[in-house]
Amino acid sequence: MCGITGIITSSEEAAKYFSAIKSATLALHHRGPDSSGSFSDFNALLGHTRLSIIDTSHASDQPFYSADGRFVIVYNGEIFNFKELRESLLNKGVSFSTSGDTEVLLQLYINEGDKFLEKLNGFFAFAIYDKLQKALFIARDRFGVKPLFYYWDGNRFIFASEMKALLKYPFERKIDQVSLVEYLQLNYIPAPNTMIEGVKKFPIGNCAKINYNDKKLNFTPFCKESYYEGCENKNISYDQAVKSFYNLLDDSVQKRLLADVPVGTFLSGGLDSSAITAIAALHKKNITSFSIGYKEEPLFDETHYAELVSKKLGTDHHTFRLDNSDLFGELYNILDTLGEPFGDSSSIPMYILCRKARQHVKVSLSGDGGDELMGGYNKHLAEYKLRKSPYLGTLANTAAPFLNLIPYSRNTAIGNKVRQVLRFSKGAKLSMPDRYWEWASIADESKALNLIRNKSLSLSKQFGERKQSHLSTLDGNFNSLFYTDVKLVLQNDMLVKADLMSMANSLEVRCPFLDYRLVEYLFSLPFEYKIGENQQKRILRDAVSHLLPQEILHRKKQGFEVPLLKWFKTELKGSIESLWLADDYIESQGIFNPAYVKSLKRQLYSSSPQDVVAQIWGLIAFQHWYKRNIETIS
Repeated sequence: MCGITGIITSSEEAAKYFSAIKSATLALHHRGPDSSGSFSDFNALLGHTRLSIIDTSHASDQPFYSADGRFVIVYNGEIFNFKELRESLLNKGVSFSTSGDTEVLLQLYINEGDKFLEKLNGFFAFAIYDKLQKALFIARDRFGVKPLFYYWDGNRFIFASEMKALLKYPFERKIDQVSLVEYLQLNYIPAPNTMIEGVKKFPIGNCAKINYNDKKLNFTPFCKESYYEGCENKNISYDQAVKSFYNLLDDSVQKRLLADVPVGTFLSGGLDSSAITAIAALHKKNITSFSIGYKEEPLFDETHYAELVSKKLGTDHHTFRLDNSDLFGELYNILDTLGEPFGDSSSIPMYILCRKARQHVKVSLSGDGGDELMGGYNKHLAEYKLRKSPYLGTLANTAAPFLNLIPYSRNTAIGNKVRQVLRFSKGAKLSMPDRYWEWASIADESKALNLIRNKSLSLSKQFGERKQSHLSTLDGNFNSLFYTDVKLVLQNDMLVKADLMSMANSLEVRCPFLDYRLVEYLFSLPFEYKIGENQQKRILRDAVSHLLPQEILHRKKQGFEVPLLKWFKTELKGSIESLWLADDYIESQGIFNPAYVKSLKRQLYSSSPQDVVAQIWGLIAFQHWYKRNIETIS
């Protein structure tokens, strides 16, 4: 796991970016503290920082060169089938000087061109520069496990693993207003856009070539829509599907245990992480597992369930129970990791979990992807029940006026249930695509737009066009909800959180559910194999029922929640009022509607904060990012 960055220009003046690439590489040090290096040509520069996992010798340090010196690669990721691919190249007469996957990746490109991408089982973002042709080839993995940002203006193509490294290069920083509205509604920014105009996220499952020819730069982007679209529907029995699914998952976990450094697992006590840990424990005795909880907030604490699983499996388990001082002690470190605004508050415990785990291991397996692929979210169950029993929508709508009289938020069990019923009621009145968007959002579109101070007349229209693009994969089939979640929620929220928080602590996170063979298989199955009347992630539960305690198999999903409301009303209130959302600062900043921000703060401190808590955290994350990355540079 590493950090990569680079630039290719339309002139012979790459040398003038030496300072920028040095700063960008330094900004990625946390992603790869074991070594760093750079490469320069007359119109191209590359930088790399390395977290050594496989072949930890300096022979695999990067930038890595082909034997003849023509090709050079900077690479972030892991290829789990690299040994098989290496063997096939050896049979063709290719020789190797290292035992790692970086050289395999480079030799595959030299010998097969971009066709080799479909052979890769793993996650990656990499760039290969051809010194002879003055061309850069760049690619990213199927699901976006590894991030890749780029800036292209016709004369320069700049790329980096993180936005904050990209911002070390000289180009204009201007807020993308449409992305801001998306962020205010979702608390993240969907690909391919970012918070800064002109900066994009490289499309998942794609590649591009940037050629220098006659002092011009040609950018030929993106070879395909996705590696895993168009899976054929398998007509097999449920029992056979369970067996095949388990075999694929077992093989995926085994592949992701491969490393030359210590490997552990995250174990929340939920079904996904418990399943991954259970299978890992079959192949690695006394494997180390990690969970995190809250000493003072039992409503948000799952560590009891994690300990139940650990006891049954015999893992070397570490439970980290946090109090407010632990969380506040890391708050600014967590906000500092954000290269662009990111408002998922579960980043807070994720960061601390990664920091604690890094003291024991260098790699950890996680359960990311299970909810999106197999219907684990509340919105999936709500959609299923609404389709099976439309009268539930009518019932919820009848109850809504009365429920609105009850104070509600996520911070109490009853208040959260009221909140969920009201969201269900609102979604039941909408079309399926609009309902999906409503249930995926933290705020209504009107509220997000009302937060913007100086809106252009076309802003709402532009936002609507982007929204429709995000929802274009919904076709009415229930599997299309899962597919849209993979493209929207998994790519832009869950995997961003996992990458940012783990790499901030120099920890590699691997996701067995995202083995492309497993994903393709799940999308080929009927949705009923994944979600039913009273059972979400049905196929997973049945596949691992022999490995886990009954309490885990039958408990409902609990999100990675954070007790933000209590903190906002106590320790963080001063910073909210005098720093991030101070009335005079909001006025002078000129981005947000001062009156609307004041109304959000009033509701926050009221007896019924509703979902304002998540909005406030999103604003805090934006303000911290803006102060560090826009104000200080402008």
